[in-house]
Amino acid sequence: MAETISSLAREVIRLAHDGILINMRFLDVALDKLKLEERERMGAFAFDGGTLYYDPALLLSGYRKEPHFMVRLYLHTLLHCIFYHSFQTGKLDRELWDLSTDIAVENTILDMNLHLAALPSDAVLRGRLEILRRQAGGLTAEKLYRHFRIEAPSGKALKEWRELCHYDEHLYWDRKEELMLSQEEWRKVSERVKADLKSFSKDKNNAQSIEENLREAVRERYDYSDFLRRFMTMGETIQVNDDEFDYIYYTYGLSRYGNMPLVEPLEYKDANKIRDFVIAIDTSASCRGELVQAFLGRTYQIMQQKENFFQKINVHIIQCDNEVQSDTKITCREEFDAFLSGGKLRGFGSTDFRPVFEYVETLREAGEFEELKGLLYFTDGYGIYPERMPEYNTAFIFLGEDGEAPEVPPWAIKIVLNEEQIEEEPEEPDGSGESEC
Repeated sequence: MAETISSLAREVIRLAHDGILINMRFLDVALDKLKLEERERMGAFAFDGGTLYYDPALLLSGYRKEPHFMVRLYLHTLLHCIFYHSFQTGKLDRELWDLSTDIAVENTILDMNLHLAALPSDAVLRGRLEILRRQAGGLTAEKLYRHFRIEAPSGKALKEWRELCHYDEHLYWDRKEELMLSQEEWRKVSERVKADLKSFSKDKNNAQSIEENLREAVRERYDYSDFLRRFMTMGETIQVNDDEFDYIYYTYGLSRYGNMPLVEPLEYKDANKIRDFVIAIDTSASCRGELVQAFLGRTYQIMQQKENFFQKINVHIIQCDNEVQSDTKITCREEFDAFLSGGKLRGFGSTDFRPVFEYVETLREAGEFEELKGLLYFTDGYGIYPERMPEYNTAFIFLGEDGEAPEVPPWAIKIVLNEEQIEEEPEEPDGSGESEC
């Protein structure tokens, strides 16, 4: 009996696999990579990021109730793979992330408009998704997660969404080190699907949702802490550390052995120059105040970890929409603390990046900076860029990206972060670097 059930379950899986392959050829590579493994009496379907574990009896029960069930389950899990939702858990709220990913893939399946995957509950699901799309600004897992963090769904809503969108358990998503395929390997699969989609998709409207999710999935992600630390050290001057160098042994060697010093000058330190930085804040209407505050707080925390950063600094925090609204000069830790706790945002008009660069140039001409290390510009990306390259490093820090924002000039660094990366707590500073105003 058990062998018969297993055999029938495998046949149902084969039919589902072939149906998807025939109707959606752009998923052929992903179909080949996703593995299915039988687990008797498991009582559920579980996905670990590379393998779908299925209970054959439960699978046949679902198939008996709804012949399209297996196709739907197969597509649901397959989309989790190519959007590599299981690799992005990190420090996220797992309940909200699991819900967001399930809704995102179900919306994509509905947009595919594949008859083989249609279920009776789809009409209800479409209506609720349309309402949620307007509320969240989109139905990718990332946008849904941000929305649910601000407006957490009630217990009743969670139950209803689960009944409509949940197919596979995400119990094993934290076992990334045990996966047969790494995130980088799934990224290559996603890139292939993205390329094949243009060739094989007959109806481009049906491909819109999967393209949006793929664009978010394959988008390069950055470690803001690591970037800012490297940005702060670009062009630093290194010199011999005279405090650590022992000239007694050095001169003794020269006098005793002629041209043979006993100690080579191997100890170095950063030149004791003022650390000049500009942090420009886009205060146009599209940048929310709490996110600006979170960005400044995150930047401040990372700066504290830089050894001796606060011994001698000259940081200008410039607020600008279509004109410079304010300039706050920071020379010590206490002034930075005061700005974070009591500083007010000004502006909220349209965006023009040029006034900041013009203003910084006037400061440089006035001798305000000894050696400007660079400028960080926090923005949504929509604005007018300067045509000329400045004489210092510039990085535009974008909050999210919808694929329509203009490219930054070739001389600028472009970093795209989401709200979770901005709000994520960095490692605790080591306490080095005293400050005196």
